[in-house]
Amino acid sequence: MTVTSAARESAPGRTGEADVIVVGAGPGGSAAAYHLASAGLDVLLLEKTEFPREKVCGDGLTPRAVKQLVKMGVDTSEGSGWLRNKGLRVIGGGSRIQLDWPDLAEYPNYGLTRTRLDFDQTLAEAAVKAGARMQTLTNVTGATQDAAGRITGVTAVIGKEKAPATYTAPLVIAADGVSGRLALSVGIAKRDDRPMGVAVRRYYTSPRHDDDYLESWLELWDNTRAEPHLLPGYGWIFGLGDGRSNVGLGILNTSKAFQHVDYRKMLTDWLGGLPEEWGYTEENATGPIRGAALPMGFNRKPHYTRGLMLVGDTGGMVNPFNGEGIAYAMESGEIAAEIAAQALARPAGLSRERALHGYPQVLADTYGGYYRLGGMFVKIIGRPEVMRLATRHGLPRPVLMKLVLKLLANLTDPRGGDAMDRVINALTKLAPAV
Repeated sequence: MTVTSAARESAPGRTGEADVIVVGAGPGGSAAAYHLASAGLDVLLLEKTEFPREKVCGDGLTPRAVKQLVKMGVDTSEGSGWLRNKGLRVIGGGSRIQLDWPDLAEYPNYGLTRTRLDFDQTLAEAAVKAGARMQTLTNVTGATQDAAGRITGVTAVIGKEKAPATYTAPLVIAADGVSGRLALSVGIAKRDDRPMGVAVRRYYTSPRHDDDYLESWLELWDNTRAEPHLLPGYGWIFGLGDGRSNVGLGILNTSKAFQHVDYRKMLTDWLGGLPEEWGYTEENATGPIRGAALPMGFNRKPHYTRGLMLVGDTGGMVNPFNGEGIAYAMESGEIAAEIAAQALARPAGLSRERALHGYPQVLADTYGGYYRLGGMFVKIIGRPEVMRLATRHGLPRPVLMKLVLKLLANLTDPRGGDAMDRVINALTKLAPAV
């Protein structure tokens, strides 16, 4: 299988035709391209970098993400470079509890870890194998529009020479990440009334590299002021199975201290309090501390307009409860592809537009109530006294924590399930969509 390179196959001013252009070969873009190509559509997948390439992420995948990998035919065996995990270990308030992933009909009962360095490449290769045409070193700079304002394609610069190019298609999918450059170019700005997070992470060589549980630390303290403050967020330690751990932390913007926290210093301060034999020390670091924003709760809308669909981080689809983005990027990519395939089977005009305008409603039906609950959750835990009570009095209660795990990871069987599933599903249906 060959992944095509824009530097080799495109020339200045060349126009590329396709049924759908997908901008960005991250999890959302590659999932969309895979499902579109599997439906028989001609897909042009444009990626600004070359693979392998690094991304800031915890590198941990919940069963939601694993389900999407299985749908794409990705081999998730340990022999193929994946490390399986059984669940989540939560530490805080003087307590420690180990929770297995729930055994559900809808999702597998295991998670995975793998670095984004080759995770994204694996998904992009699956899309190419399904029939998508991928061009790397193609930096999309904006959208082209017709006289009525409908998006007809994209402009780009290709290769190290930054040669200009234009690509046209009746439909464009923006999967270019948190920056949302393509969406911004047509006037779709992010919303400031939705939660936002910041995450920082670093890799360390560690004897804990093969831990079969993801580990979450719920007490993060801001020690930069006279009186330390407990912050809304968590630290993580995820073994990668290759001799390294991914260690990081994520903080929500619902705390008053959000704008003033030195996240890199907070990470090193937290690690300084962990057992030295774990190896999370400066001499064992294998790279710098890197950070990224986490756009949550549909913070960019509309998700469809005038021939442009938004998926994943571009549409602000990170889970407000736990900061997970990969699963929702891949799921939204699949949803967008299914709707796009049905729409493009219709002639251009009102009927096709009617189908495409169903995309935002499907997203709202799927995630809207859950994200509304998540928005309420992040506001509540933004109060230090609430966060303190939650860690000290919630963690010692295993039954309660099983419910919390299902809620935070969004892991329930949608039809039937146990009593916990029914409670969570009822709450998400009662909550108004964001």
